[in-house]
Amino acid sequence: MKLLPEDFLTKDFHAERRQKFREKMPANSVAVFFANPIRNRANDVDYTYHQDPDFFYLTGYREPNAVLLIYKDKQQMNGATYDEIVFVQSKNERAEQWTGRRLGPAGVAESLGIKMAFNGGEFKRYPVDFSKFSEVLFHDFENDVRNEADSADLYDLIVQFKSKAGYPEKNKLLIGAEKPANNLNVKNLENLMKDLRGVKTAEELELIRMAVSISCAGQVEVMKAIKPGMSEREIQGIHEFVFKKYQAEDLGYPSIVGAGHNGCILHYTENYVPQIDNKDLILMDLGAEYRGYTADITRTIPINGKFTNEQKIIYELVLEAQEAAMAICKPGTPFPDLSKATQKVIARGLKEQGIIKNDNEIRKYYPHGCCHHIGLDVHDRGNYEKLEENMTITIEPGIYIPLNADVDPKWKGIAVRIEDDYLITKNGHEHLSKSAPRTVKEIEEMMTRPSALDDFILPEIKKKK
Repeated sequence: MKLLPEDFLTKDFHAERRQKFREKMPANSVAVFFANPIRNRANDVDYTYHQDPDFFYLTGYREPNAVLLIYKDKQQMNGATYDEIVFVQSKNERAEQWTGRRLGPAGVAESLGIKMAFNGGEFKRYPVDFSKFSEVLFHDFENDVRNEADSADLYDLIVQFKSKAGYPEKNKLLIGAEKPANNLNVKNLENLMKDLRGVKTAEELELIRMAVSISCAGQVEVMKAIKPGMSEREIQGIHEFVFKKYQAEDLGYPSIVGAGHNGCILHYTENYVPQIDNKDLILMDLGAEYRGYTADITRTIPINGKFTNEQKIIYELVLEAQEAAMAICKPGTPFPDLSKATQKVIARGLKEQGIIKNDNEIRKYYPHGCCHHIGLDVHDRGNYEKLEENMTITIEPGIYIPLNADVDPKWKGIAVRIEDDYLITKNGHEHLSKSAPRTVKEIEEMMTRPSALDDFILPEIKKKK
């Protein structure tokens, strides 16, 4: 029995990423990365663990309670020469019986290729003199790490680092604050990782394509299966069932399934409406996470399979805005120009319909930007200056007209967002999520097709609805 999938990123990928990072580091510097903390859900139940994306990107390590040090230059310790060292969870037969297998130092060395790997308990005795470096790069700490019983947990690793590095005992090194008297730098690491992670490798693109394909499959299946009277939660469940069916480990972010005016709440995640009205639109913003990489796709569809006249007008205006941004989506285009292109179209259209009177009112109904990087984070690290080849981004214009808007009642409660994922190519872009129907005609046609889930709900459950 194979314990792990065969399409995980390889140790060679992570080693090459560490080397690329090392090349960007300032002279005579060291970078320190910590694993994500374990998050408590309630009482003695924790949330499913999710690794810090920077830590995962550089190591492939998926466990908590670890610290990685990357050096610009070679170091010496006990006759060994090295430029990276990691301290990880120790093997523990009893703990592994309850919470799963651990790699331990030997497993990290063999599976992940970091030869200088040690138990976390040895970090306290690790003889590093941080004062000799021109810069010690790290992400500043939030006060959100619990102190567990283990003396080598993340809390203790952070305490030990602070002691070794001369970190101020009482005050955070806030970004933008007065420069500290020592060599601690909490600003530049983020910039280095943006440069590195913003442009994707071939290996990453393969996983992103898979995440996008799975997410599109969810949208297609919902279009076929959806019917008036369904609940928001039921529609969410169909999406997420498809994600799991195709081996997506997780969601890239909490699923947004907003019926009617709930779609006007940009990050609506309650998904409680038990029975969707026959004439409502439903806005579905969901992304599968596959091998750590996430898609981000939104479709807005009519619950009964047919757009009303007003819904169609707003929908096609949003679609026109998205296509205006797509037309300039290529290397060299300034990131802000994508949003400007969508804003221009939406402002003109809303004025034509009498919903706004002048351009500066657009923020009432289009309050967000239209584009961001995707990757290990749904809002991934990357530069927002100009588009570059092998960036992966979204374009997601939207119009949201709440029930209390000062407009003709026929527009009230209409919320439309269309979001797609794109790869910036050498001379333009590739529309990664094109398999999810996007035009009014495509959506309405897809919604006439039968679904494998049509007879899924048991009769006794139907009666309770």
